[in-house]
Amino acid sequence: MGVIARQSIRGTIVTYLGIAVGVVTTFFVLTRFLTTEEIGLARVLIDTAILFMSLAQLGTSASIIRFYPYFQDKKSDDDHGFFFWAMVIPFIGFLLFAILYWTCRVPISGWFGDKSPLFVEYYYFVLPLAFFMLYQTICEGTCNVLMHIVVPRAVRELVIRVGMLVIYLLYAFRIVSIDGMVVGICINYAIAALINLCFFFSLRPVRLRPDWAFLRNNVALVRKYLIYTGFLLLSALTTVLAPTLSSFFVTAKMGLDSTGIFAIATYMAVLVSVPNRSVSAIASPQLSRAIKEQNREECSALIRQVTRNMLLIGGFILLAIWLNIDLIFHILPNGATFATAKSVVLILGVSQLVLGTFTICLTALNYSRYYALSLLLSLVLTVSAIILNNYLVPLYGMEGAALSNFISYGLYYLLIIAVIVPLGHFHVVDGKWWCILALLTAIFVLNALWQKFLPELNIWVDSIVRSIVLLGGGAVIAFYAKLSPEINSQIIQTVHHKS
Repeated sequence: MGVIARQSIRGTIVTYLGIAVGVVTTFFVLTRFLTTEEIGLARVLIDTAILFMSLAQLGTSASIIRFYPYFQDKKSDDDHGFFFWAMVIPFIGFLLFAILYWTCRVPISGWFGDKSPLFVEYYYFVLPLAFFMLYQTICEGTCNVLMHIVVPRAVRELVIRVGMLVIYLLYAFRIVSIDGMVVGICINYAIAALINLCFFFSLRPVRLRPDWAFLRNNVALVRKYLIYTGFLLLSALTTVLAPTLSSFFVTAKMGLDSTGIFAIATYMAVLVSVPNRSVSAIASPQLSRAIKEQNREECSALIRQVTRNMLLIGGFILLAIWLNIDLIFHILPNGATFATAKSVVLILGVSQLVLGTFTICLTALNYSRYYALSLLLSLVLTVSAIILNNYLVPLYGMEGAALSNFISYGLYYLLIIAVIVPLGHFHVVDGKWWCILALLTAIFVLNALWQKFLPELNIWVDSIVRSIVLLGGGAVIAFYAKLSPEINSQIIQTVHHKS
């Protein structure tokens, strides 16, 4: 647990440095210098590339973490050609899906063409963008299993974000055209992939050739890997599609202008689940090892710790955003335009809180022997997301897209918990988790009562005072009630170290 805490803290520091860059980029560059249509174009290109990349992996990212302990020889530190397959399989997947994407241009363009013709114009730029995203992600996963998450995290959260800031500024001051902006986004991810690749090779000698003898002697393991990867591919086809569906439906039904506004709301909401990125990156290999060793007590302890801490941290981030949402839109350039998505921020924020809190449960399911059930649950997620978006977006617009996201993910993780608790005998939450939920709910209600019954004298003063009183008071209660022993321990160590 010391490794998890140490690496997670470092990764989180890097992540929040990246957030600082992202805040400047999103809230003060994009909203000031780009039109909502141009913001929407960048968002839908990246979302499409993420979808493409996730499918082209052929399940490799999860397979790397799941099967590395089986290939690793702890005495000689030989990986038996494991990383060769980690690099080759995604390339095969990319070629297959590139052909499919190329041939589907006409129907896809027909769906987006009426409302979002600008996306159709840059349709093929998704291919190089997805390729570079693919290997940036794969190399990050290989570093994760070697317990080195900080540099790949810095690449994802800092290098890419700083690169995007530079690209948007170049476009804002018309140093490059919109064509140059799109090409620059592709180059930015190419640089990120190259840095991760170089860092991975610097960690240790890597056998980039297959160890056929090991594979022949472990036929059952190979068969298990192929079956697992096949299920993950089918699962990715659904789970990766679901989070991008709302953006795609808004783009197709309402146009890139609405996509741009929806994207800014999404950027705000995603901040809620940011801490989960560092925690999951380092906790997943630990969980994989514990499941392999059939140590259910350790698995349950790890799951409870992650869900408890992610609810507490993510919940306070969501409340910080919501308590200051009016001030945020007041500060934002062209804030009145984006303030139309105020309720969208809250709904998507709650969705991100659910995702950040319970992602570890999906990880546990995928690493257990019941991983095949994740495919069925993924189908439920995707089908519900498609039906809800198709019904709610025409009725309620962006709010409908946000509601679709919340309902489909809420149902998805509820079903996952309903599966892993009786079958895997994993314990997901404890009494402290429910106390944290009650505390967050109380702060939310008190904020609503404050705004309803106390007059607002000044938007700055009101936001700052409410934040200090409600969030500060909540943090004090959480500390003295010891709702998170791990966070308390880190705070105490930090204070003692400084003193």
